[in-house]
Amino acid sequence: MNKALELAYKYKNEIVKFMSKLIKAKSYSGQEKEVVHVIKEEMEKVGFDEIKIDGLGNIIGKIGNGKYKIAMDAHIDTVDVGNEKLWEKDPFSGDFDEKWVYGRGASDQKAGMCSMVYGAKILKELGLFDDFTLYITGTVMEEDCDGLCWRYIVEKEHLKPDFVVITEPTSLNIYRGHRGRIEFRIRTTGLSAHASAPERGVNAIYKMAKIINEIEKLNDRLKSDSFLGKGTIVVSQIFFKSPSHNAVPDECEIQIDRRITEGETKETVFAEIKDVFKRAGIKDAEIIELEYKKPSYTGEIFPTEKYFPVWTFPEDSFIVQAAKKNYIDVFGKEPFIDKWTFSTNGTVTAGVYEIPTVGFGPGEERFAHAPNEKVEIEHLVKAAAFYATFPKTIVELLKTRRG
Repeated sequence: MNKALELAYKYKNEIVKFMSKLIKAKSYSGQEKEVVHVIKEEMEKVGFDEIKIDGLGNIIGKIGNGKYKIAMDAHIDTVDVGNEKLWEKDPFSGDFDEKWVYGRGASDQKAGMCSMVYGAKILKELGLFDDFTLYITGTVMEEDCDGLCWRYIVEKEHLKPDFVVITEPTSLNIYRGHRGRIEFRIRTTGLSAHASAPERGVNAIYKMAKIINEIEKLNDRLKSDSFLGKGTIVVSQIFFKSPSHNAVPDECEIQIDRRITEGETKETVFAEIKDVFKRAGIKDAEIIELEYKKPSYTGEIFPTEKYFPVWTFPEDSFIVQAAKKNYIDVFGKEPFIDKWTFSTNGTVTAGVYEIPTVGFGPGEERFAHAPNEKVEIEHLVKAAAFYATFPKTIVELLKTRRG
């Protein structure tokens, strides 16, 4: 058995206990303070060289002092639990048995945080150092605004890694990208009048209904990519303004979630929407670009546009091949290489800053945002071994290629 994997099994009980603590620390987006301190305490326990909590509230643990900056990232916020009646266990109990750890955030994505911290412990214990500095990041507010945390780290903390590992759930497979997305609103306006005489007004909802009908048709026409799959568009919310319940509404807005596949951008999306207006026969509809301005738990506000670019790295790219080699070295078999269905912080590390980024994480996508969320203990252990060995693998391959 690989030495790192052997040591990861040795620390299995400690890994499970830490995972349980992480789940018990409720951490909805913008409310991550408690879980950050749980992570800080564990980082201190396992011997990180430096630990910092930045202005936004991200926790950044550092090991080593080499030339190449390698970051491994897990977002530490979670979505709400939804209908608690659908949960078989208390979502924040942190219960575990021989196979699973249960609770909100188990797979999405405190499992990655747990395994990274113990991966760092194993790295230090085995002396798997080389010419790298490793940053383990527990990042905030991803569920509300993917990648905002990494925009802050790069632009405000001036930390731009050479390589990034996203530890969102991959079922211990290697992922090399995902679709992007953009959130925006569409607004129509009308003229209010008493509902007893609707002919005197212009109904903003009726105008929007025509646009919604064309958006539904647009979804069927959107392009597809052989790897990432098809782009999608969804009307996710609807809002209106009206003087009263018995008046013609004079304003209507809809919220759009547009998933972007390879070759699509904000510009191509907005061009399609303008064509939708034309097809619907609505000349005065507006596209409203959205910005995220919610304060973090530290009170910091870092306005960020709600546009999250698509990203992929080819299977033969350096970062994917390095992950593949490390997987084979640790587990003794070929990995399955795929992509996420949802979006991650990689939309900024790779999509905005073009940092070589790859995904490998414990947990399964199907449990994300679902009731009865859980993570397999075997995943936690194996991921820790992968994270312990990957930085050295990256640097050794770099030296070989530049040799």
